[in-house]
Amino acid sequence: MTTPPADAHLPFADKSDPRFFGKDILSISQFSRNDLETVFAVAREMSQIVEHGGGSELLKGRVLTNLFYEPSTRTSSSFVAAIERLGGSVIQINNVTYSSVSKGESLGDTVRTMESYTDAIVLRHPEMGSAAEAAIAATKPIINAGDGAGEHPTQALLDAYTIYEEMGAIDGLTVTMLGDLKYGRTVHSLARLLALFNVKINYVSPAILRMPLEFVSEVESAGIEQVVTSDLKAVLEDTDVLYVTRIQKERFDDQVEYEMVKDSYVVDADTMRCAKERMIVMHPLPRIGEIATEVDQDPRAAYFRQMEYGLYVRMALLALVLGKA
Repeated sequence: MTTPPADAHLPFADKSDPRFFGKDILSISQFSRNDLETVFAVAREMSQIVEHGGGSELLKGRVLTNLFYEPSTRTSSSFVAAIERLGGSVIQINNVTYSSVSKGESLGDTVRTMESYTDAIVLRHPEMGSAAEAAIAATKPIINAGDGAGEHPTQALLDAYTIYEEMGAIDGLTVTMLGDLKYGRTVHSLARLLALFNVKINYVSPAILRMPLEFVSEVESAGIEQVVTSDLKAVLEDTDVLYVTRIQKERFDDQVEYEMVKDSYVVDADTMRCAKERMIVMHPLPRIGEIATEVDQDPRAAYFRQMEYGLYVRMALLALVLGKA
C-alpha cells in the first residue's frame, strides 16, 4: 500500500464516503463489521502518512473543536495531533467549568455556539447521553469522546484496531476484561464492538463492579460466549487479550466502597508468567497501580503501542467524517 502525495486527493465532495461523511460518532452500535474494515484500512494508510512524511494537508482549512467537560490527556491530545497532522486546526477547550457553562449556559447552546466556528466537535461530558443530546442540538458532526459511564466509541475503535494489528485478527480470540466493568465506558463500548466478531469474552471484576446487565444481554443476543467471574487466575491461561482498567475513584459516591476494591487486581511479573507466550496486555490509561511498571518491558505489554494506534484511528475518523478519506 503506497502513500499518495499530500496534494493528490480529489476535491472534497468527490472523496466523501456516505457512511461516514458528516455523520455523528455517538455509539459503537452504529458501526457494522464492514464499517470497521474501512476504518482499519484508512487507519493503516494514516500510519503510513505519518511514518513517511509526518502528516499531510488532507484537512487543510478544517477546524475541530475539542469540548471537554472532564479532564483528559490522551483522548484530547490525540484528537489535537490527529487534526494537526492532517493539516487542520483545533479550538481546544479543556475545562468547560471556567467557560460560559459556569454562568448557566446549556449544553445545547454551547454546542450551537461552537459549531459556528468549526467543522466538527469532539465532546467529553460526565453525563450519560450527553453526546446524543448534543447531536440533536448540532448541525455539525458530534464525536463522542466519553459520556459519563456510557460509551467511548473512538476508544473502542482504537482498541479493536490494536487487537487487529497486534494479533493479526480478532476472530477466534478470548478477550478478558479486568477491573472496573460497571463504570468503565471503554469496556462497555469494546464489548459491543467485539459482538461483531467470533470471540469469547471474560468479565473479571469485584462483585460490585460487574459489567452492567444491559451490555451482557446485548452481547449475549449476538451469540457471544461470556464468562463472569472475580477470579483472574481461572481464565488467564486461555486469554489472548487482557484488557485492564483502573478502578475509577471519581465514579464512586461512597468512598468506603472505593477503598474496599481499589487494589483488587494487580497485573505483575507473576501474572505474566501464567499467561500465554503470545498474548497482549492493553489498558486505556491512565493506570494507577493495576499494572506494575515491571510489566512495561514485557513485549506483550501493548498499552503504549495502543496509544499510537489511537492516533491513526482518530486521523482516519476525522478524514472520513470530514469527507476526505
